[in-house]
Amino acid sequence: MRRAPAIEDNRWIKLVSHEHEHEKEKPLSEFLFAPPAPVSLTVAGQSARFPIHRIFCVGRNYEAHAKEMGVAADREAPFYFTKAAVHAVESGATVPYPPGTSSYHYEMELVVAIGKGGFRIAETDALDHVFGYACGLDMTRRDLQAAAKEKQRPWDLGKDVEQSAVAGTIAPAASIGHPSSGTIELRVNGVTKQSADISTMIHGVTAIIAHLSKYYHLQAGDLIYTGTPEGVGAVKAGDRLEGSVAGVGTVELELGAAE
Repeated sequence: MRRAPAIEDNRWIKLVSHEHEHEKEKPLSEFLFAPPAPVSLTVAGQSARFPIHRIFCVGRNYEAHAKEMGVAADREAPFYFTKAAVHAVESGATVPYPPGTSSYHYEMELVVAIGKGGFRIAETDALDHVFGYACGLDMTRRDLQAAAKEKQRPWDLGKDVEQSAVAGTIAPAASIGHPSSGTIELRVNGVTKQSADISTMIHGVTAIIAHLSKYYHLQAGDLIYTGTPEGVGAVKAGDRLEGSVAGVGTVELELGAAE
């Protein structure tokens, strides 16, 4: 993913020298090492990029996927896990097969890009906070996730994987509206592996935003991966993944050799 150059802190304080009676300027903050540059995504029809703040992911949001995982779907309320923003990667990248796993899975998802912050957002107002939508891949070390589930431990090693939050170009809602139905598909080496309709999500976009904002102050730059339909599976080095959501766009990823 292309990273924007680091922006220096340009806040200043003024120190007055009583001896010389003139002003000197010094930076307010100094860092031991350069802070990370912002991670961002392209936006359709715009030169300005979308800076990523946080990445939230919804688990088991399609009934058929929950069944293939051998668990019941969570219908009362959505549940979440997170990925670090630095683990985002732009569509079209080639990433190495990750360490520590022999079962690296794809999960094709609709991604919501938040453009306006809010807290305790009413479901009727939720779409006012959406900047746009993208296609995403939640890449998962399934064997490590399964081991964590068995021991009732967090999923971090299975889900918060370096270069595992893949996202395509963001399509602004001002241009495409707010899709509530349409085919979501994932192909591996040209063979369709996942195909469903986003209308079959258990918790829709407005419900997710309203629920998540009860616990977090959502901010511009947040991404929400809304869950994957059935058909998830393992990939290996050399595989090429191509996904799409009707009316939103596409996402691509190639798996390279392990480091």
